[in-house]
Amino acid sequence: MKEFVVYTGLRLLLLLATFGIVIGVWLLVADHANIFVAIIIAFVVSGVASYYLLNRPRQALADRVEVRAARAAKAFDELKAKEDQP
Repeated sequence: MKEFVVYTGLRLLLLLATFGIVIGVWLLVADHANIFVAIIIAFVVSGVASYYLLNRPRQALADRVEVRAARAAKAFDELKAKEDQP
């Protein structure tokens, strides 16, 4: 569960930081910023950036999910084997 919280927190932090940078640059260039377009740009840029910057936490989360799925599959198989016994 820790891996999920860390990865999700980092994704949100990256999104907020990207949004802040987009709004800041936009306001430096123009008098006002379109927030809707800035949010879309922030989503795209943070999504691409997270692919590279958050590879290690994402892999840790994937490994954790894989271990839990294997454990659940094993438990399911054991229950099924018990049902099949007379």
